[in-house]
Amino acid sequence: MRGVIDKLKVTSGKGFALKAHDTAYTADISKEDADAVLKDITGQIALLQDKLYSTNKYALLVIFQAMDAAGKDSTIKRTMSGLDPQGYQVFSFKQPSSEEYDHDFLWRHYKALPERGRIGIHNRSHYENVLVARVHTEYILNENLPGIDSLKKIDKKFWAHRYESIRAFEKHLHASGTVMIKFFLNVSRNEQKKRFLKRIEEPEKNWKFSSGDVKEREHWNDYMDAYETAIKETATDDCPWYVIPADKKWFSRIAVSAIILDTLKSLDLKYPVLPAEEKAELQNMASLLQNES
Repeated sequence: MRGVIDKLKVTSGKGFALKAHDTAYTADISKEDADAVLKDITGQIALLQDKLYSTNKYALLVIFQAMDAAGKDSTIKRTMSGLDPQGYQVFSFKQPSSEEYDHDFLWRHYKALPERGRIGIHNRSHYENVLVARVHTEYILNENLPGIDSLKKIDKKFWAHRYESIRAFEKHLHASGTVMIKFFLNVSRNEQKKRFLKRIEEPEKNWKFSSGDVKEREHWNDYMDAYETAIKETATDDCPWYVIPADKKWFSRIAVSAIILDTLKSLDLKYPVLPAEEKAELQNMASLLQNES
């Protein structure tokens, strides 16, 4: 999977163009083999999760961003299958509350960061503040920021500062031991339409559909521009983006799992080795247990 991972990875905005990424790409993997491949990868992740927890040196933060119906929820469900629930946590970010608007835009995301030894999954993230807020600029006014009292004040300088804040935030997290993986599930407009229609046609999927989802399709090109700019501005060697082809859900899950596995392997995790005196004490405890009447 090394070649596939490298193909999907973005570490610099230089030359990046979203249109160059095929939403239906599946590498050389067949759908018939998908379940077996995914099961093997998630099994390896589960073993490394145990080492991550016991080492207590790193935290892993996995971010999912996507258009509606790209498959975030199902990808999280399938890629996290088999993990110890005590070792990971999932946060889904919706529209900010009044309390959250009374703090800086990163506040609620900082509160949700995983502790060392744990995996944190953010279903949507701090990037909403340069994605949906970039498309619907009026949302910025809800933040009641000094000097930003009209849409005219939300200019290129404003957005440049916001991207700078995100880069600084992520740089600080990386230096503190939080390893970050940023996924953009790249679904095509046509595939999204098919999935919306399926949600309408199948009664058991009706609850997933919102009329607002269709209205947002009117801003498709604006969202694509916002995603492309966000990735260009914030992709770094330490905090890369991965543009995941999302038209085929079975491949999305394999790609995401393979990248998580590859990232955990790169940390060279090992179980802690006890000092000699503690090992000796363990042997004493073993003798006591064996000699119990």
